[in-house]
Amino acid sequence: MNTSNITRRHFFQDCAVGTGKIALASLLAESAYGAAQSPNVAAPTHFQPKAKAVIHMFMAGAPSQLELFDNKPMLTKYEGKPLPPSIIGGQRYAFIRPDAAVLGPRYKFAKHGQCGAELSEMLPHLATVVDDIAIVKSCRTTQFNHAPAQIYMNTGFSQPGRPSMGSWITYGLGAETRDLPSFVVMSTGSGISGGAACWSSGFLPSVYSGTRFRNSGDPILNVSTPQGIEAGTQRDTIELINAMNQRRLKLDGDGETATRIANYEMAYRLQSSAPELMDLSKEDEATLKMYGCDPKVPSFARACLLARRMVERGVRFINIYNEGWDAHSDVAGNVKKNCGITDQASAALIKDLKQRGLLDSTLVVWGGEFGRTPMVEASVSLGRSLGRDHHPQAFTMWMAGGGIKGGVTIGATDEMGFNIVEDETHVADLQATILHCLGIDHERLTFSKAGLDFKLTGVEPCHVIKQILA
Repeated sequence: MNTSNITRRHFFQDCAVGTGKIALASLLAESAYGAAQSPNVAAPTHFQPKAKAVIHMFMAGAPSQLELFDNKPMLTKYEGKPLPPSIIGGQRYAFIRPDAAVLGPRYKFAKHGQCGAELSEMLPHLATVVDDIAIVKSCRTTQFNHAPAQIYMNTGFSQPGRPSMGSWITYGLGAETRDLPSFVVMSTGSGISGGAACWSSGFLPSVYSGTRFRNSGDPILNVSTPQGIEAGTQRDTIELINAMNQRRLKLDGDGETATRIANYEMAYRLQSSAPELMDLSKEDEATLKMYGCDPKVPSFARACLLARRMVERGVRFINIYNEGWDAHSDVAGNVKKNCGITDQASAALIKDLKQRGLLDSTLVVWGGEFGRTPMVEASVSLGRSLGRDHHPQAFTMWMAGGGIKGGVTIGATDEMGFNIVEDETHVADLQATILHCLGIDHERLTFSKAGLDFKLTGVEPCHVIKQILA
């Protein structure tokens, strides 16, 4: 191993003491030092960070960039005619033929803000904060189908089993709060194709997995005190269980035992911290109206407001999944419906963080797993018309906040919106940029397994997107 790349994490893996015993010592020292310690206690960064937390709004199903961000008037001109074979190359699709007719954009575009960024009429709220965001129109992925593409965006690998971005970040930076999980996941739709693999810790210790917050009932399962159990009895039970786990930890030094101890303690504290977090009764009416949030009804708006509250309380990484963007039919209706769900709250989150002085230290990311085709999808047998198929060659994402320069648009696609012609940006480039904003060098954040040093950004060359950095 190159000694210049040795980090705190490498020391923990290679030293004779081991992470399990270090975690145990931290837990046992809690009363002596008067401060909580855990296996993911806050750690130093590789360089000065701009952001301390990330809110990743994942638009699962893949929004159509051609109806939202990437205006292509030529598609209207050639609507009904096939794209030239020279543009398509050898690309094959699941639900449309390569000679499928072009479909023009379904909505009008206009320029907004001092930066003059061009946005669809379906994004009236985002238009009000366009000078605070950086738009990347030249994103590209290697994955064509939803589940592998979602897993790839979150883990840097197309198959389950690798650590997710939130896990890597909490592994590298540790926690800023002892009362809530450092990595929280919320979902506001019907389901995520990639499933729990999108927020799994993979081969990292399971303490770094994302914690799923539910939309109704108890936010976290199995945390509430059972009926008939008094607080004293519960505390005594946890202490007895932890004592037995600590004895086991002394014997085998297993990091998963340390995780179990930390999780019992976290669950105990969550019994008061989670209900307080989820209680929106103290949010003023102006804030609720800005988000378009009914505090009693689960929604994307409610999740965005909760994400702001989590950042205030020290949560490190927050995933908000909004499913339903898979527009194989009626792309216009799909975009209108989903923008009605997400546009106001996404913009409100930017405004709310900014007015509270939190935007400069919070990185906000918005986007899906790939884009949609310039060609129409229509199938009588499948009951589809005026839709768009999956398009990994080009899609759009935007970022804002900690470390990002607002009012910037980079990247471009050809006049048909098929191929990238300027500033091609791969998924690993996006991941490297997110890590950079947090003060992490993506080349140096590694975990050794089976004789290999694994990274979130994989082994292929990638780069930080310097054009959008503040």
